[in-house]
Amino acid sequence: MAFGRGRGNKRTSTSSYASTITMVIFVALCVFGVWMLSSNSVIPPQITQGSTRAAVAETERSDVSASSNGNDEPEPTKQESDEQQAFEDNPGKLPDDAVKSEDEQRKSAKEKSETTSSKTQTQETQQNNDDKISEEKEKDNGKENQTVQESEEGQMKKVVKEFEKEQKQQRDEDAGTQPKGTQGQEQGQGKEQPDVEQGNKQGQEQDSNTDVTFTDATKQEQPMETGQGETSETSKNEENGQPEEQNSGNEETGQQNEEKTTASEENGKGEKSMKDENGQQEEHTTAEEESGNKEEESTSKDENMEQQEERKDEKKHEQGSEASGFGSGIPKESAESQKSWKSQATESKDEKQRQTSESNTVERIMDGNAWVLCNATAGTDYIPCLDNEEAIMKLRSRRHFEHRERHCPEDPPTCLVPLPEGYKEAIKWPESRDKIWYHNVPHTKLAEVKGHQNWVKVTGEFLTFPGGGTQFIHGALHYIDFLQQSLKNIAWGKRTRVILDVGCGVASFGGFLFERDVIAMSLAPKDEHEAQVQFALERKIPAISAVMGSKRLPFPSRVFDLIHCARCRVPWHNEGGMLLLELNRMLRPGGYFVWSATPVYQKLEEDVQIWKEMSALTKSLCWELVTINKDKLNGIGAAIYQKPATNECYEKRKHNKPPLCKNNDDANAAWYVPLQACMHKVPTNVVERGSKWPVNWPRRLQTPPYWLNSSQMGIYGKPAPRDFTTDYEHWKHVVSKVYMNEIGISWSNVRNVMDMRAVYGGFAAALKDLQVWVMNVVNINSPDTLPIIYERGLFGIYHDWCESFSTYPRSYDLLHADHLFSKLRTRYKRNS
Repeated sequence: MAFGRGRGNKRTSTSSYASTITMVIFVALCVFGVWMLSSNSVIPPQITQGSTRAAVAETERSDVSASSNGNDEPEPTKQESDEQQAFEDNPGKLPDDAVKSEDEQRKSAKEKSETTSSKTQTQETQQNNDDKISEEKEKDNGKENQTVQESEEGQMKKVVKEFEKEQKQQRDEDAGTQPKGTQGQEQGQGKEQPDVEQGNKQGQEQDSNTDVTFTDATKQEQPMETGQGETSETSKNEENGQPEEQNSGNEETGQQNEEKTTASEENGKGEKSMKDENGQQEEHTTAEEESGNKEEESTSKDENMEQQEERKDEKKHEQGSEASGFGSGIPKESAESQKSWKSQATESKDEKQRQTSESNTVERIMDGNAWVLCNATAGTDYIPCLDNEEAIMKLRSRRHFEHRERHCPEDPPTCLVPLPEGYKEAIKWPESRDKIWYHNVPHTKLAEVKGHQNWVKVTGEFLTFPGGGTQFIHGALHYIDFLQQSLKNIAWGKRTRVILDVGCGVASFGGFLFERDVIAMSLAPKDEHEAQVQFALERKIPAISAVMGSKRLPFPSRVFDLIHCARCRVPWHNEGGMLLLELNRMLRPGGYFVWSATPVYQKLEEDVQIWKEMSALTKSLCWELVTINKDKLNGIGAAIYQKPATNECYEKRKHNKPPLCKNNDDANAAWYVPLQACMHKVPTNVVERGSKWPVNWPRRLQTPPYWLNSSQMGIYGKPAPRDFTTDYEHWKHVVSKVYMNEIGISWSNVRNVMDMRAVYGGFAAALKDLQVWVMNVVNINSPDTLPIIYERGLFGIYHDWCESFSTYPRSYDLLHADHLFSKLRTRYKRNS
């Protein structure tokens, strides 16, 4: 190996020549250690600050360091092996900072690169383009350093620890072998390097004094960050030299060793060590490549390192041995923890599959369209199952009011019913009983036809309700008291709690019964009496749109305590009394039928004829005419009939007309079941529903029905009476603790409530003390618990939630659905 010749001095003495040889040997040893450091990792920029501080300290210790190094310039070196390329002198003058002691550190550090094949190409261009190269390298390494910085710090600490031990041995050896005559020159070329490394160590300790201590075990766990999978030794060494080149201005570094054998021996050690270190890196690189092959190749070089790290993490997740992700000494997760905890990837996959499944279902229902406004003739009053004009047009007959019954579309509508123009928030109860906003129900026909009977009137921006009706012009409350006086046993709010008002008009009768602690299911068709049920619901009074036509009403048998008809316009005596027989089915044994109509108190020929037919029919039904009384104030009369509580009368009839229903005829079947002109027998077994009258209100609300047998299993798996009580206690607790305070419901604005899956009616029972009424709905596919709801003094209706409900839009203030949609989803999947 050729000597580096000084720029201004000639080495002429033999002693100087020998000293130079010794110095170069020492430098080679130092370069070997420094090279190990730089070949393993790219030193982060903050580490070089420690090197700079060490270089300044070395300048203070050595007076001759700057001058000695400033007079030396390396000459071209010979090629030592096939794997190494020679360094050549750089033309031109070195920059001023190249002669400073700080820069000598960089010169010594560059000597280590003589053992690799990468430095020749970069050093030929770095002298003239140092600033440009520095900026490019900073950009190239910026992203890379962000992802590998923590891992590199751990690797550097490992290397520094080993190098510090080696340097100590070298300094001890140097102290015993150096001649005094060569000490100055060695300070410039050899002694500086150990101090530089010491400065590096000090800088690292200062910049990372909060790092954890790395044990041998954690060093083995450190992921070694490398570049591309096919990165050669040349590119690795270029990366290792970048921070030093950036801080030293790309100066020419190092002098060559005089003795080729000594230098070759030392370089051989360096190459062997380099191969060992690079071998470890290659193993990790291979692992990264294998992991990378499982995913798509990165399209950007800058993002490659981050994607490789992500792929490594995914692979470790799958193998149950995911690393911490920070490159620190955090222990690996155990296989047990992988089983106990779901990963975010698994959770996200399951969630996306679930959403995709539900989205596909919604798309099939919605046909990929957004919600649109309904385009129906009924406009803002559209009720799909009552306004199905296509189905109505296909009816063969309308004799039995079939056109007023339910005819639901085959494909349920998925549109929104618009609000009436000028709609306002509904008036609160009890003011709503007397007036509502005109624009909420903008219909005046009924006011024109029935205004003189005090049904409804238009008063400015309000529709007002004087509380009258055809049979109670002077107010419903007086009429209610009249009925009570006519028959004391009616006992409003005690014996009589749940009633059915047929042909209710605007439901003033039911509206004022609340003051007597009675609830009325008000019933009227959607007919020429425009929006009468809608008026009722807007007034906050219970009502449904239905008609006594060709099918049974959607109520169980033997549930109403009293049925009322005030000029309800129902031809009870026609068709063999078929419609009156439907009332007989729904009326509780021992219950009352109040008929307030002109045939009762007028003597017109038509009325007299109807009365005769009605009297014969009621007698054949074994209904007892309890009383006929007249209301002088209103000028009307009312006949009150009572259904028998035994079968004795049925058995004594001379003529079996109307006939008794067959034994297999289920009186409770009421969903689209055609009417039949027959009577059902009264239950006689003491444990059968209908054989006894319920206990008085309000005790009946919380008392399990007498006919619930303990041997019968309830809905929730307990004996039926206990199940009933448990459900009631549950809902009392939930309503008082949660619904009243914790879910943001303003109960002062709530009046009309629907429980869409009522079961025992526990939710409605828990709301007893509030000024609300609850429509309890029992799905036709659920256990038939609706008779229990009526037995406890509440009311409800059968319904299939795959169809629209028979009510006007905007009818309810609160809809309650407990475990409803999960049941419907299960049913939908089963039917599909």
